[in-house]
Amino acid sequence: MTVRIGVTGAAGRMGREVLAVLAAREDCEPALAVNRSPVAEPIDGVEVEPAAEFDRLVADREPDVVIDFTGPESALAYAETCAEADVAFVTGTTGFDDGERERLRETSERIPVMHAPNFARGVQALLNVVGQAVRNLPGYDVELVETHHNGKRDAPSGTANRLLAEIEDNGEFAGRTYGREGEQPREEGEIGVHVLRAGGIRGEHEIVLADDHEELRLTHRAEDRGVFAAGAVDAAEWIVGRKADWYDFANVIDE
Repeated sequence: MTVRIGVTGAAGRMGREVLAVLAAREDCEPALAVNRSPVAEPIDGVEVEPAAEFDRLVADREPDVVIDFTGPESALAYAETCAEADVAFVTGTTGFDDGERERLRETSERIPVMHAPNFARGVQALLNVVGQAVRNLPGYDVELVETHHNGKRDAPSGTANRLLAEIEDNGEFAGRTYGREGEQPREEGEIGVHVLRAGGIRGEHEIVLADDHEELRLTHRAEDRGVFAAGAVDAAEWIVGRKADWYDFANVIDE
């Protein structure tokens, strides 16, 4: 079966990568592509239509699933349209506040929804091991440094927040300290969080665990945005036909 995939934010960094992945695969095809601002030329042979037409396009083209990399407000609007049309929804959008995240979860009562801050398989492997490292090294200082391109809006990144949650779930910590300035000695049990934004860096996350005698560094570095797009397409193919529920990229990797 050929999976028909809709793409939002088609002219953005990730939207273009998703369309490139679809052009290279034989088991799936683009059903529609939309973008908020006008796009004069096709992208990888796909005509990009106005985001304002999304509701009509979903009804007319009947995609099996939609892949979204946009912003919290637009992602919610797309998800709610998909829920009305019984179309599965996969999103890598980050920066949701608690209320927005709850609204997104509510759509999973009607359709299968997958939200992942990062669709790189290496990041999923990192999530699988960081908790074990924290459990094996109780009392060690923990610091997290994440670096992205200068256009990324949310800080810390969604991936960093997911890693921090995994760290906190597996150890006893007093809280997070975001950056340091002036006289600010490290407090016992804190997790240091540091955010860098520069150039076109695609994404790097490093976790440092250290005591007075040794240190362990766990690092993931994305060399190409294509890894995120390929993972998102894998997730889209996987989720089609599933029952309405909230899914994680770990479900795809584990299976």
